[in-house]
Amino acid sequence: MKIKEIILFTNNIQKQKQFYQNVLEFELVVDTEEKISFKTGISILSFKYSETVVKSSHFAFNIPLNQDKNALLWLQRRVEILPDGDDLISDFKNWNAKAIYFYDADKNIVEFIARKNLNIESHTPFSSKSILSISEMGIVATNIETIYNSINSIKNIPVFSGDLKRFCALGNDEGLFILINGTIKNWHPTQEKAFTSNFIIKGDYNFSFENGEIKELL
Repeated sequence: MKIKEIILFTNNIQKQKQFYQNVLEFELVVDTEEKISFKTGISILSFKYSETVVKSSHFAFNIPLNQDKNALLWLQRRVEILPDGDDLISDFKNWNAKAIYFYDADKNIVEFIARKNLNIESHTPFSSKSILSISEMGIVATNIETIYNSINSIKNIPVFSGDLKRFCALGNDEGLFILINGTIKNWHPTQEKAFTSNFIIKGDYNFSFENGEIKELL
């Protein structure tokens, strides 16, 4: 499942621009007062200005399978790492993957994840250009089975991990929707409460998530 673009909403478009362009050194490809976009491998990460209060989200980027330690060192020079207990790298043995977490300027929980199942290596020094793609978008709801049904009605999507009560990942190693029931599960690794946050996604699935509902983009 390929994710071509995610569009998030922000009250602080200039702070997000400064963070992604100057701190993470992402390539800025759209720069207006209302929208900024960054090239992230084969995907685009975008932010649109919103006057209303925006709650934080979670999303992830795939990185080469052998770059988790190099990515950690690169990130530590730029951001504060969000630890998983005593560890700075989360080891998801069931997913055959390792991940690193940090906040952006809006306190979105951002993740770099190295998935061995993708079998993509890199032997160049790690940089923002090492990012392969956007690989995850978090979706918080009170009934994740309803969200699954809505996405599945657009186009059939497999369950990658979990169940339809507490946590469910839909898709594959290339791209995942991370569905969580915000009434009974918090965000990993911070364990902070997860709130419903609006976004737009484009790629193999095209829809907006607005006020807890999936709306297909036609």
